[in-house]
Parts: sequence; C-alpha cells; structure tokens
Amino acid sequence: MDSKKFVMSYSGGKDCMLAMYKKMKEGFTPVALITTIKKDSADSWTHSINKRLLEEASKSLNIPIIYVECDISEYETEFEKKLLVAKEMGATTVVYGDIDIELHRKWDIDRATNAGLDYELPLWNGDREGIVHEFIDSGFKAVIKKVNLENMSEDFLGKVLDKELVEEIKKTGSDACGENGEYHTFVVDGPIFNNPIDLEILGKTVENGYGILDVK
Repeated sequence: MDSKKFVMSYSGGKDCMLAMYKKMKEGFTPVALITTIKKDSADSWTHSINKRLLEEASKSLNIPIIYVECDISEYETEFEKKLLVAKEMGATTVVYGDIDIELHRKWDIDRATNAGLDYELPLWNGDREGIVHEFIDSGFKAVIKKVNLENMSEDFLGKVLDKELVEEIKKTGSDACGENGEYHTFVVDGPIFNNPIDLEILGKTVENGYGILDVK
C-alpha cells in the first residue's frame, strides 16, 4: 500500500484546500475527498454547500468525492464507515485542515484511528492570519458562503477573500481565519483546479443565527 495516498476531510472551504495543496506539493496524492451531507438534504454540514457545487469542485480538482449522509447523532460512526471506503481506495492517511482547536484535533484523531488510518494536520499550530495570507498568496479564490450573525453581518456574504477583506473581518472583532466559526468559505478556483466554478448568486437566507449565501 502506498503510504503517500490520503483522503482529504473536505468542507469545501479554504483551510482544507490549503492543507490538501501543501500535501500535494510534498508529493502526496489525494485518492478522495470526504464530505458530510445533512440527511434528507442536498447541503453539507457546517458550510451549507449544495451537493451540485461539491460535485463541480470534485470534477475540477479531478478527485472523487465520498459523501457521508448523516444526521448529527450518527455523524461520527457514518464518517468512520466512509473512511473505510477511502481506505479501500488506497488511502493510508486522513488529512484535516484544522489549525489549533484541541477538541477538533481529538475528533480528527479518533475518527482516523477508529478506521485504522494515520492522520495529518498540515496547518496545525500555524499562525491563523498567516494561514489566510498563505491561502490567498497561493492563488486560491474563496467566496464567503456563510457567516455567524453574532460576529459578522450578511454584507460579507458573496465577497471574495483577499487581504483587504481579511482586515475588514478583523475590524468586526472576528478571527482573521474564522477558526471560531465566524465565517465559512467555498473555494472556487486555484492552482489545483482545472477550471473555475461559476457561482450564480440567487440571494441570502437567514437561518438559526447564520447568514447563508444562496447560489446556483
């Protein structure tokens, strides 16, 4: 088994994309992306990205995607089951984009270990703002897809992440990287994409204290 093959825990956002890019630059190969989808819905957990857009990203990246369709009570067990599918595809490691929240790291390690896989967190303990800048400097393009309205206004939805916008985010008192859940992104282009993903913006929805960008 090739120890240089991994499955990417993929939310569609900037941190997982940068983590995957870093591993690929080191010569590692992603055999699949793994993404959690809400049961009885076509949207992903956390980032609220529609399955159709995730499919487009998968095609542009030329990496197959494994969907974990689950409700919150079975999230862990279903994720582990699908990690076994990635293992059958040749993955020996799970790569995650978490930065420095210890609870997240423990979750990551537990899921990988239970599936008999190694784990890597390429961004772990990095400087949060430095990570956002590295993402932007690498040539990726991310759109703000979701905001926590306690931290940031709906006005941020649909904006493309650049260094100027990072400064605007910081002015709200939010973390530059959104690591505390202040905002979530969808990456639509970059050095490992074969073509950009076109987003047709339909509007904005407010749901359970979050502002969500509606796109087609």
